[in-house]
Amino acid sequence: MAVSEDQFRPLAELAVKVGVNLRPGQNLVVHAEAADAAPVRAVSRAAYAAGAKRVHVIFRDEACDRITLEAAPEDGLRAFPRWLADAFIREAEGGAAFLSIFGGDPHAFAGVAPDRIGLAMRAAQEAMQPYREMTMSHKVPWSIVAAPSPEWAKLVFPDLPAQEAEAKLWEAIVRTSRADGPDPVAAWQSHMGNLQVRRNWLNDLAIERLHYRSPGTDLRIELPRTHRWVAAGQERGLGYVTAPNIPTEEAFTLPLRTGVDGTVRSTKSLSFMGQQIDGIALRFEAGRIAEFHAEVGEDALRQVIETDEGSRYLGEVALVPVDSPISQSGILFHNTLFDENASCHLAIGAAYPTCLTDGRDVHSDEDLLAKGGNASHMHVDFMIGSAELDIDATTREGKEVAIFRRGKWASPVPG
Repeated sequence: MAVSEDQFRPLAELAVKVGVNLRPGQNLVVHAEAADAAPVRAVSRAAYAAGAKRVHVIFRDEACDRITLEAAPEDGLRAFPRWLADAFIREAEGGAAFLSIFGGDPHAFAGVAPDRIGLAMRAAQEAMQPYREMTMSHKVPWSIVAAPSPEWAKLVFPDLPAQEAEAKLWEAIVRTSRADGPDPVAAWQSHMGNLQVRRNWLNDLAIERLHYRSPGTDLRIELPRTHRWVAAGQERGLGYVTAPNIPTEEAFTLPLRTGVDGTVRSTKSLSFMGQQIDGIALRFEAGRIAEFHAEVGEDALRQVIETDEGSRYLGEVALVPVDSPISQSGILFHNTLFDENASCHLAIGAAYPTCLTDGRDVHSDEDLLAKGGNASHMHVDFMIGSAELDIDATTREGKEVAIFRRGKWASPVPG
């Protein structure tokens, strides 16, 4: 089954009204797979109904991308199209909103030499760096939603016939995105309010460091003094509320760049740049990844970690309980947008300046580094949560506080 424009309409409304919270007279840039034309049409109609000035659509095709990765000369892989980077940068500077519709095949580039993928990835990151800085600082509104594909559905539900698998994946996307009720926008406003209560509690604790313990994990993470916890539903740098990810279940902040020590093991498969990475094991010394290993996809993991000096450090610490709706679905989505919202996770690479109380003063990588955050072209989330994970916090006053017990919040949502 291909999702029709009518079927996608509730998620399109969410993406426009909640995800990017489109303003009248604002442009919207939509980035999607070529196969997702119907969802893009639904988004376009919702955007114009909300007062968009112009909707710009950029389609991609994974099959063509794979041909390029396999057949282009190396100097071609290093030559990211300047016109495309300039288009994103100019629209961002002009105040446009950006929406990605994620679908396609999570393993589209399986078997492609990781070093060739790395060349193309680094070229794109360098060319798009000004745009990435604006999105990482939330100076422009952006969001991500998902649409099913036959390849993705077959990976998630391998025992089902193709059409049944795609229908079941679409049902799961709609349900976990909270787009299945009579008023999805109201449901999201309530959900974001609950996330803000938890976020406020974490900020009120004034945490100095966190200690993670589970099988294969014994990790201590120090937080910058000016860190703050962030969740969907707060203004950040824009002056109005957005939801960068639909779905989202996380509260997150940044670690002190040099304040991570110990070992950590991943608990879910990671699909990155069309490749599968499983069984990630990392050891940190003074923040830096001193050793790394993966049971599957170690060469792909190496491309992530060796992108630049900053990709040897962490940029994000995110808390998600194992009783979140996505986790309770029992579905491994093979898609970070969903899997990171079923599990506590960390991110290799760049930190979000908005996770600093003085993040508005960050205008360069040097500013971010000076405040204890990490700068990198890379930002890759990997999942570490499980029903065996305990997390304790030490506050600035020296008080020990239980944050997670057996993968769940150690205390109810404060009310």
